[in-house]
Amino acid sequence: MAGSATQFNQTLSEILEGQDAHFTSYDEVHDRFQDMDLQENLLRGIFAYGFERPSSVQKRGIVPFCKGLDVSLQTQSETGKTATFCIGVLQQLDVTLFQCQALVLAPTRELAEQIENVMRALGRYIGVKVHACVREDKPILQAGVHVFVGTPCRVFDILQKQSLRSDCIKMFVLDEADEMLSRGFKDQIHGIFQLLPPKIQVGVFSATMPPEALEITRKFMSKPVRILERRGRPILEAIIQFYVDVDREEWKLETLYDLYEALGITQSVIFVNTRLKVDWLTEKMRSRERTVSATHGDMDQNTIDIILSEFRSGSSRVLITTDLFDCGFDVHQVSQIINFDLPTQREHYLHRLGRSLPFGRKRVAISFVTRDDERMFTDIQNFYNVVIKKLGSQVVGW
Repeated sequence: MAGSATQFNQTLSEILEGQDAHFTSYDEVHDRFQDMDLQENLLRGIFAYGFERPSSVQKRGIVPFCKGLDVSLQTQSETGKTATFCIGVLQQLDVTLFQCQALVLAPTRELAEQIENVMRALGRYIGVKVHACVREDKPILQAGVHVFVGTPCRVFDILQKQSLRSDCIKMFVLDEADEMLSRGFKDQIHGIFQLLPPKIQVGVFSATMPPEALEITRKFMSKPVRILERRGRPILEAIIQFYVDVDREEWKLETLYDLYEALGITQSVIFVNTRLKVDWLTEKMRSRERTVSATHGDMDQNTIDIILSEFRSGSSRVLITTDLFDCGFDVHQVSQIINFDLPTQREHYLHRLGRSLPFGRKRVAISFVTRDDERMFTDIQNFYNVVIKKLGSQVVGW
């Protein structure tokens, strides 16, 4: 497992070369949970959770993980991937051993808590102890947990301090791997691998597979089963996407003012690419007597939590930020997303729009596109196989 972190930085062509030989072929499909040879009490938890039949991802992904195989699964959210690895983990736990046996990484504290809740609900009848490290950890760890969930920085810190014993960990799951890597966590992920037992089952679950994620499958996984869910763009299909041709950067501000006047926007998030622009745009919006909140990476986490709490409560209707996944925040209640700046990486486009959307809710995403943005804008559409329409009168009053 040892090696330089710089080995992550290989080109895509180097990674793709010969990758088919790296993966294991696995063609079994199980149409019912009852056919997966799962523990009886785990099946009880699955059905009590409300599942009746497995999703497409679960039909193909649960059994190989339960068999102890490394699994690389690429799919969007809302396709059942969380339950896929949760069931795979729960099936293999020895609940009589009160030591951590499975470690799950998530990009945000909010997602870590969601995974904890799903894992606990599915494992309610087998007596699983799960902890998401977003609260005080020491007393809980001393009492013993079976599954530990957390963000890369927090998990790496706890392992380094030996607050969590790693010698019994036999499963390691990276959820939303692309998001973690895009946030600059590859060094922490690399460091965590070095602190874990040398022979460990690895699961990588991701919406996209950028070069760094593919490199994990090569460097740290042993002949992983590759599962690619080609159907799912549920979030992009549920969001109405438009662009505004602003031609020049200096025209964006007046365009934004006009947009707010025309659309009667309720609660919205405005994305920009720099912390300086967060401050600048916040000042400009407040000069127009708008109640605006703002976050960026220079703020401490307590300040960010207070600002996001105010935004959730509706005290502020507009949030200006760089990237919300840096703050551990999802955008469930937000009806409008405005990309004042297009993201600098195409993977961030999906992250900004949100990883989930409550059933029946509408969301509109509007991106400002200058002449300098045209190449990235085309790249985003090609990458996600979507056509983003030019904004017209059809959204006025939404």
